Amino acid sequence: MHKLALFRLHLIVFLWGFTAILGKLIHANAQILVFYRMLFAAVFLYAFIRIYKKESIKVSKKIFFQLAAIGFAMALHWYCFFYSIKVSNVSIALSCLSLSTLFASILEPIIFKRKVDVSEVVMGLVIVACILLIFKTEFQYKEGIFYGILCAVFGTIFSVFNGKMFGKTSSGNIIFYEIFCGWFMLMVIYLFSGQIFHMNEISYRDIALICLLGSVFTAFPMLESVKLMKYISPFTLILTVNLEPVYGIILAFFIFGESEHMSPIFYVASFIMILAIIINGLIKARKQKKLN
Repeated sequence: MHKLALFRLHLIVFLWGFTAILGKLIHANAQILVFYRMLFAAVFLYAFIRIYKKESIKVSKKIFFQLAAIGFAMALHWYCFFYSIKVSNVSIALSCLSLSTLFASILEPIIFKRKVDVSEVVMGLVIVACILLIFKTEFQYKEGIFYGILCAVFGTIFSVFNGKMFGKTSSGNIIFYEIFCGWFMLMVIYLFSGQIFHMNEISYRDIALICLLGSVFTAFPMLESVKLMKYISPFTLILTVNLEPVYGIILAFFIFGESEHMSPIFYVASFIMILAIIINGLIKARKQKKLN
């Protein structure tokens, strides 16, 4: 079952990698993109849970507010991700996601009350060094890198706390309320800031692409990611998600061409980050084998 879970995990990570491609293909700005992505995903999830599976979506007030808080972190994660793509490119936004490993190595032990794994911290520091190297050589994308780092922070918060919610209600309810509440909070913010009146500034083409993004590339993989919490740890999830840049950068290189061509140092630093992740995964697998 563990092997099947890893296969499913890599499938959803591949789908997540393609979200960056869609993010660049969609002309709407990050605010509009995230607003409709979460709206469509929530609608699809509601239809799946209530109409198709005919399951209840009732949760306690405590769980509801916990999911709402996590959902807001998810919304901020997605906003920073797509904004990073808009002001830089797919490669920059995806490479910064690797920092989630460092943040997870610090946050997960605190939340799950376990000892800090030195190998996780060392790997995280290697990734930080690579990000600093990328920042130095790709300084023209400094704004994209900044928002990419914020994206990694909020993504780690979302993933780790999501792990705490497993078993408290169904996986469908967890993702539905997180996405719906994240969308609702964005709507409230946009309402008070006046941005809500600009939400109709979107083409039918973008609506179609965001609809695809919200269903195949959001609702389905998010639902699967929560189900997989039964078989894998949040750190393993975040570790594998670090392969998202590999899928995304390769796809972007072939799809968008010149705009995604980076300096040789960028690719060297990205390779080192991925190599560090793989080595750490092998170390953890060996430790787990000894324990068994």
